[in-house]
Amino acid sequence: MNGKAGPRATGEGTTGSTGTTRTRLDRGRGALGPALELVHTGRAPTRAVLTAELGVTRATAGAVAAELEALGLIRVDARPAAEAGSQGRPSHRLEVAEDGPVALAAQVHADGFRAALVGLGGRIVATAPGCETVDADPAKVLGSVVEAGAELLRGTGRRCVGAGLAVPSAVAEPDGLALNPLHLAWPAGAPVRQIFAERVRAAGIEGPAFAANDVNLAALAEHRHGAGRGARDLLCVATGHRGVGGALVLDGRLHTGSSGLALEVGHLTVNPEGRPCYCGSRGCLDVEADPLAFLTAAGREPGPVVSLLQQANDLIRGEYADPVVRMAVEALIDRLGLGLAGLVNILNPDRIILGGLHRTLLDADPHRLRAVVADRSLWGQSGGVPILACTLDHNSLVGAAELAWQPVLDDPLGALARVQT
Repeated sequence: MNGKAGPRATGEGTTGSTGTTRTRLDRGRGALGPALELVHTGRAPTRAVLTAELGVTRATAGAVAAELEALGLIRVDARPAAEAGSQGRPSHRLEVAEDGPVALAAQVHADGFRAALVGLGGRIVATAPGCETVDADPAKVLGSVVEAGAELLRGTGRRCVGAGLAVPSAVAEPDGLALNPLHLAWPAGAPVRQIFAERVRAAGIEGPAFAANDVNLAALAEHRHGAGRGARDLLCVATGHRGVGGALVLDGRLHTGSSGLALEVGHLTVNPEGRPCYCGSRGCLDVEADPLAFLTAAGREPGPVVSLLQQANDLIRGEYADPVVRMAVEALIDRLGLGLAGLVNILNPDRIILGGLHRTLLDADPHRLRAVVADRSLWGQSGGVPILACTLDHNSLVGAAELAWQPVLDDPLGALARVQT
């Protein structure tokens, strides 16, 4: 087990007998994955909560926590402070191990790419400086971003459990093809998962490699660690550097459809007489509510120095008092609200979270956006759907790491045994 010792008999509910502890662990070995996921998502901050959530005895929960600690995945605080007003002995606190393994996360978007190392709990451990040029050859781009990640691993000396990639395109299953990288110069149908996996192996990085749509991954990260935590049916809509994407999380799992192509919300028509869209239609959310659409509506010429997203965000935050800027904000909010209302009518989510420029629009005029959605949607009129801003920085990167962490969450012992130390 990666050179680690076996489970230790420590804390409440153990007897000190190695045989007894191992028997308890054997009974709870199937709970290792669920237990790790509870700690990973912050839903089991103490061993008492872990016991209740797993539905096992305190002794079994203690053995499971000890095994996860022996694997270097979590830390068990044996001497926690008692909470104010509490009675009896306080339960041991559970935290992800700060010096534990990491996943390599990579993201490519219209204005560049970035690599990061992400630990359990969605913690970004290290990031490489982002590149602002995306080559038309996906193999060159993915080779560069993987090398940046490999350099981070060499510098930190961390064990890597796998790698995940976020791309601004629908990624078709089961082959991992980027079907519509409209805002990159990549060919449609580029085999991004295969290319990424090959570059990961060539860099000597252990563990499986995955690829998925960036907004899907942002939604996954927010559901586990951010503004979507606790939602059952979570709708995420976001615009990053170009275009608009959407994702739906149902009962804790991404809803990707039969072949990974669900929730292509960018091609909802919100302005029939609007701008031509890359898909061949007109007035799609993709071209009516992204950073370029906002800058154009505000009468600003996009500059080459910083990303379109940063330019749009800076304009709203710095010059919202300008009537032209305010009118542009209102126009985008109305288009975005129309699209959200249609999605609410179809999906009936219990929460909506907005990312990228849409988060900034919500901050600028939250009442207008919520009013548009309520006015245009049946469910909005009957009580309203909470509309919140995404809270995680680099949520697509964190979501890409979640792909690589999932095999470990499913089977900690098996997954770590397959990763060389």
